[in-house]
Amino acid sequence: MSPLEALATDSGSGSASEPIVTVTPEALEHLTELRDEEADGEQLGLRLGLASAPGEDFKYDLSFEEFLKAAFEDEVRTHEGLKIIIPGNDVELMTGATLDYTVTQGLVIRNPNKPEAPNIEGLTSDDELSAEIEALVSGEVNPALAAHGGFVTYVGHDSEGTAFLTMGGGCHGCSMSKMTMLDGVQTMLVDALPAIERVKDLTDHATGSNPFYT
Repeated sequence: MSPLEALATDSGSGSASEPIVTVTPEALEHLTELRDEEADGEQLGLRLGLASAPGEDFKYDLSFEEFLKAAFEDEVRTHEGLKIIIPGNDVELMTGATLDYTVTQGLVIRNPNKPEAPNIEGLTSDDELSAEIEALVSGEVNPALAAHGGFVTYVGHDSEGTAFLTMGGGCHGCSMSKMTMLDGVQTMLVDALPAIERVKDLTDHATGSNPFYT
């Protein structure tokens, strides 16, 4: 285990626990320099939270704040003297992410998790058919899209033959995304599940400014 993966103190319980995110040496050096430029730098930690809504590709909020004022439900981890504050509501979706830094890209967050599906009124997402769709998406559809750095998230169905999904990662903002959804994903679902006749893509592809970045 590297120094950056050493056990850290959990601010909520005061017990030792594994880090939530991995901070590379390059990111640690850059962030420490930025923190130390602040007048009260020794009291500051980096708040790293999600700034995106369910169904959207991950967007992040990074800012320095006094770690001693972190909310009780927040999780604070120490990485070689730098405090990382993860909002309690974001812990699950941030676990396993890596915070990196490069001269050309700046701070980069690589997150292996997938955004939560949006909650669309009138759609069913917790029945037997939904379970079958979820299994097909995770077992066949997403592995096929992974070569392009993309994935789909199942949202629900309307009980009239339409399955609703969103696309993320490399498929979000890609000019081929709509064709991929209609010709590829739809074909896989329709062929495998008689109850599904079509799919509807709920993704706002106009917001995908960097389609092959995840």
